[in-house]
Amino acid sequence: MRISSKYGILSYNTDMKKEDLKNAPKLFCESINIAFTPEYFVIGLTSGNQGSIYTLTPQHAKRLEQYLIHQVKEFESNHGTIDAKWDPNIVSPVQRANPPSDLS
Repeated sequence: MRISSKYGILSYNTDMKKEDLKNAPKLFCESINIAFTPEYFVIGLTSGNQGSIYTLTPQHAKRLEQYLIHQVKEFESNHGTIDAKWDPNIVSPVQRANPPSDLS
């Protein structure tokens, strides 16, 4: 595993070179959807009409959570507090389905 707090990189692929990361397509993630079973987590990331789905073990999902918390703390220590609130009922301008409701 390679972790670089300078660039926010968490990688289990030790064969990936810096050039590969630089040349990879860069997309602005508009939506993240997560589901789980007792055996794994599924994370879907979308940008426009493109999407990728990743499957993680529960242990890897937990490490991802810890890593994100660490990176957000690092960001806030350098740039100030992020003003954000998570609300499952916020409708994205690109969301195609109805948001969750009390009847869901």
